[in-house]
Amino acid sequence: MRLYQQLILFMLAATVLPLAVVGFLLLSRAEEALTERIGAEQRLVAATTAESVSAELMKTVDALARSAELFNWERISAEEFQGGLQLLYGQSSAVSAVLHLDAEGRPRGAPVFQAAGVGEHPGFDPKAVETLVDAVPVQSLRRGNKGQAALGRVYAHALSGRAAVAVAVKLGEGEDAPFALAEVVFSDLEALLERRAGGTPGHIDLVDSSSGRILASSLSERRLKPLEPALISLLAPGEPRARSFRVAAPDRRVSAARVPLVPSFHVLVAVDETVALAPVRAMRRTVLLSTFVALGVLLGLGALYTRRLNRRLADVVAGAEAFGRGELDKRVKVVGDDELSELASTFNRMGSELEASRARMLRWNDDLKARVDEATAELRTAQAQLLEAQKLAAVGQLGAGVAHEINNPLAGILGNTQLLLLDRDDKDPDLETLRKIEQSAKRCKDITQNLLRFSQQRSRPELRPVDLNSVLRDALSLTENQIKGEGIAIVTELVSPPMRVRGDPGHLSQVVLALLSNARTAMMQTEAKRLVLRTGERDGRGFLEVEDTGKGISPEHRSRIFEPFFTTKDVWSNVGLGLSVAWRVVSEAGGTIDVRTEVGQGSCFTVWLPKA
Repeated sequence: MRLYQQLILFMLAATVLPLAVVGFLLLSRAEEALTERIGAEQRLVAATTAESVSAELMKTVDALARSAELFNWERISAEEFQGGLQLLYGQSSAVSAVLHLDAEGRPRGAPVFQAAGVGEHPGFDPKAVETLVDAVPVQSLRRGNKGQAALGRVYAHALSGRAAVAVAVKLGEGEDAPFALAEVVFSDLEALLERRAGGTPGHIDLVDSSSGRILASSLSERRLKPLEPALISLLAPGEPRARSFRVAAPDRRVSAARVPLVPSFHVLVAVDETVALAPVRAMRRTVLLSTFVALGVLLGLGALYTRRLNRRLADVVAGAEAFGRGELDKRVKVVGDDELSELASTFNRMGSELEASRARMLRWNDDLKARVDEATAELRTAQAQLLEAQKLAAVGQLGAGVAHEINNPLAGILGNTQLLLLDRDDKDPDLETLRKIEQSAKRCKDITQNLLRFSQQRSRPELRPVDLNSVLRDALSLTENQIKGEGIAIVTELVSPPMRVRGDPGHLSQVVLALLSNARTAMMQTEAKRLVLRTGERDGRGFLEVEDTGKGISPEHRSRIFEPFFTTKDVWSNVGLGLSVAWRVVSEAGGTIDVRTEVGQGSCFTVWLPKA
């Protein structure tokens, strides 16, 4: 999951959702409290309005009853009777007509109606009189007292279109007493309901549960409309208290209170639930909108933050990838003073440490390579020495076999040749040929002797302290005349006091003779002939040097000069075993031979031997 998505979920879980849940819980409680408050206010309005309606009706009835007690209706004249009816008519503005009924409930005389009219009226026809008479059963008052009144049923007033109720008042004592029948229109009650409902979002209705009609309402369009069955079933005629309930389709909050003294009359205070709860629902919409706005703002800020965060993290990732490619000089830009800045600083420090570590590692690699190269060179030197030793051993075995096989026949050839030479005089034509045979035989003898000498294997060389100067002088005495005879200048530089080394005197003399022979042969074709013999001590070892001004050794031949049978001499003198034997003798003594040479300038062989 991406960081932005995680941030959105975190904001939803940590801020928006809790705030929304708390807000909607508070709004739900506020709605419940508002609903309860609306119900309480409705019940109060219904109860007080019911009492006011009862008081208004009873005021009219009481006024009619008191006025009826003022006259002796049985003894007055017809004009006075008509004037009494006029008095009853004037007791309330709600009285629209008054009729005189006999004891049987039949109309007598013309009704009194409108302001003060007596007699026929175009709006009050006999059918209206019949309706009024039928509205009250006067038989229930025949046994009553004078001034006693009774309410009849409610009906629709023909002229005003309002509800009206008939009120019968007994005008005398006894069952034969006449009655006055008054028509009371609910105009005053409607005005009362309008006053009570003024300024409120709902409406107030006066309903008759027995007929299921609305008698009066604060809304004129609801007048005389049938009451909804759902409301009729909720109205209990015997319930003294005001009650609240909810009615659906449309959703309304309704409170009902029974009108005192009139059990079938109820006052209903109703308000549309949408209107009543509009503030809370508006607040709920506001909270919901605010939640979405806050979420949008948080998402926008989160997007900006995560974009900046991702950009900075991308720099760190790029640096890590650069490190993976080996670019340890890559650095991350440090911005600000937060955790990412600390991460970038730590990352840069890590890069510096890695770069320094790599530099150290490279130095170690260079050192290791140099050591490996050095060890490899030493190993190659040791391998070359081992190879030379193996070659010398092989040549020694071969030379020993060849020398033994050739030496005996060669001794016979040389002996017979010398015997033939003794028998010939100087003028013999075969004398020169015999001398050549003798010379060649002697040369072969020398070769076999060198081979035998080279092939000698001593398990324990006869090593003892030897004077280097004496070894050099003894070897030089054997060949000094021959060297000087070839025009070579000899220079000796012997150390004083004499240097004693550990070695075999005979073998060392053989080494010196081999070096002198090589030097003499190398200077045969040169003009400046100079041979330097030198002894001395250096680095705790003794050394002997033979330096000549001969032709030198070419670079391609330097690695092979100690191989058996290898030679670069222009004039054949031996088979190339001198330096091989010298190498073996010096190695047995624990020493080494170094060579310095330059083509056309000469060579210098240095024999290093351990001090005695």
